[in-house]
Amino acid sequence: MQKKTYSFSSSRTTCYFEASFSQINKVVEKERCVFITDQHVFDAHKRYFKGSKLIVIPAGESYKNQPTIDQIIGQLIEYGADRKTTIVGVGGGVVTDVTGYAASVYMRGLPFGFIPTSVLGMVDASIGGKNGIDVGHFKNMVGTIRQPKFLFYDTSLLQTLPPEEWVNGFAEVIKHAAIKDASLFRDLEKNSINYYKKNKKALTALIRKNVMIKSAVVTKDEFEGGDRKLLNFGHTLGHAVENIYRLPHGHAISIGIKAACLISEELLDFKETARVTALLEKYGLPTDLHADPGKIMELMRMDKKKTRDTMNYVLLDKIGKAVIKPIPMNQLEKLIYSISRAR
Repeated sequence: MQKKTYSFSSSRTTCYFEASFSQINKVVEKERCVFITDQHVFDAHKRYFKGSKLIVIPAGESYKNQPTIDQIIGQLIEYGADRKTTIVGVGGGVVTDVTGYAASVYMRGLPFGFIPTSVLGMVDASIGGKNGIDVGHFKNMVGTIRQPKFLFYDTSLLQTLPPEEWVNGFAEVIKHAAIKDASLFRDLEKNSINYYKKNKKALTALIRKNVMIKSAVVTKDEFEGGDRKLLNFGHTLGHAVENIYRLPHGHAISIGIKAACLISEELLDFKETARVTALLEKYGLPTDLHADPGKIMELMRMDKKKTRDTMNYVLLDKIGKAVIKPIPMNQLEKLIYSISRAR
């Protein structure tokens, strides 16, 4: 087990790489922990939770909401959880989001950590301290920024992951490469999901690289005043599509990435949309926008990245270099309608 610690404004997060779930006792005292997982993860990994205080929530994005938080808090009270209790989220992005949020608000804040069990959770959702829930169609509308004490990476947990969830997670890997690492982008072009599935060393290195990319951004800009906004590449339109059409997160972000590339062509003379699109499709991700632009704009007008009548949109100057471009909402609407008609 290898570890690396990142320092934030008022806390530190230790990442444990090449770990095994059986080693979790070296990180936390299980007697003073409450584990939170979802039904799918529990069914696949029951043996890891024997003898533990455990909260099992329903699986799926539709349960990333306030009633789930109320359920968790009620069970924490029943367990007698106090400020010496550590909350450990074991699962994908939904589990880590709701775990971090519940731990942040229960008794005004308990320590928490994550054991991500999906590619998406390992490379993105568990990192950076954003915790929250959806409100109706509005994704991550309520939440906190509070860092986990630890991130614990056991890649063997991915063995039970269905193929579609591998695809889902690689949207965020491609996003990181597109905005920050042209060398990683080239590696992804050379390889495939099957390559990473079969090559544990390569998979471990890929996860670590993504942790380093995102953590480096977040340590410099924890509360999204500047550079952290680049991590929203593909997410502005992507979140709208995800919530309207209930698409998997990675599928929606992939569509959002393609749209952001097309807008980058218009506004920044970006030349490599075809290359980005080809990589997304190589990893099994959809890229075409089959959606009602009116409904998309309705949700985007409530996006947290909007300031008055301007959207701070993340675009590509070139592969490996993203920029934030303020776009007036009326201009953005025309661009979205143009992209929609072009499909």
